Amino acid sequence: MAKKKTAHLTLKLTEGEQDLLSHLENGYQLETDSLGGNPVLRHLKDDEIIRPLSANASTVKALEKRRLIRAGKGRNPLTLVWRLSKR
Repeated sequence: MAKKKTAHLTLKLTEGEQDLLSHLENGYQLETDSLGGNPVLRHLKDDEIIRPLSANASTVKALEKRRLIRAGKGRNPLTLVWRLSKR
């Protein structure tokens, strides 16, 4: 089976940032509370939820600042869903 190609970024990313982006590219969506804290990854096919140990609110803010992810509306008013930016 061939390996999936991931986007080659010229930016230097931390291990936590790389991990989050990898999950987002492979069918997960990132959900946080309205302040960007308490990040969880939800698999879109089977609704499996995992909590990334290497990510926190500052990781999410750093990815947003670099315009690698963008916020959207979540399932309830206090939840943000983050998706990959179209670049």
